[in-house]
Amino acid sequence: MTAILKREIKSFFASPIAYLVIGVFLLLNALFLWVFKGNFNIFDNGFADLNSFFQLAPWILIFLIPAITMKSFADEKKLGTLELLLTKPLSSLEIVLGKYFAALLLAVIALIPTILYVITIWQLGNPVGNLDMGSTLGSYFGLLFLIASYTAVGTFASTLSSNQIVAFIVAVFISFFLYYGFEGISNLFGSIAYFISGFGMKAHFDSISRGVIDLRDIIYFLSVCTLFIVLTSLRITNK
Repeated sequence: MTAILKREIKSFFASPIAYLVIGVFLLLNALFLWVFKGNFNIFDNGFADLNSFFQLAPWILIFLIPAITMKSFADEKKLGTLELLLTKPLSSLEIVLGKYFAALLLAVIALIPTILYVITIWQLGNPVGNLDMGSTLGSYFGLLFLIASYTAVGTFASTLSSNQIVAFIVAVFISFFLYYGFEGISNLFGSIAYFISGFGMKAHFDSISRGVIDLRDIIYFLSVCTLFIVLTSLRITNK
């Protein structure tokens, strides 16, 4: 698994993919939070907090993480190297985990520079340091769980076609549905709306963002990751 992970990381940074993903993620967030006028602009909100960032980031990641994962297995299938990879002394699960953790690591690296936002908001507070760190840390944990889930979905989607664009579109669709789809559908069900929305990522992300780590939210995200990793492993085994 480690060998696959190292190979994938090298391939990311040997091509423009890593730099584009990190650059686009930071640029889009910076523009919406600090430059463009609107609901996400921190200066327009009049409050020194990062709520705008944590509302915006999940939507940007829905598109950026599939851009990372779309080549994971689609490229292997297109080049005919998947069969060769499966002959290595590695289980299909180890191959999947190697590619999964490489993509996950790249997405987390893109998130690290946003700590500068925390420092900036800390300084902008009145008085300085007037920032709810419990909510902020909870929101970062929530983003990490979202990233892990999106990555698992994207890795699975990359096994469905040898065309990277198809893999990208499928990953975006599944991620969007899991993040917001259940909440959107829940509005149609009245009394059981809360139950329906609980199947979606957004409800659990919002719960963690309040600063209280609930075991049910952790189990939910781990279950989503496990489900799609297992499906990916089965998919390449029964290609």
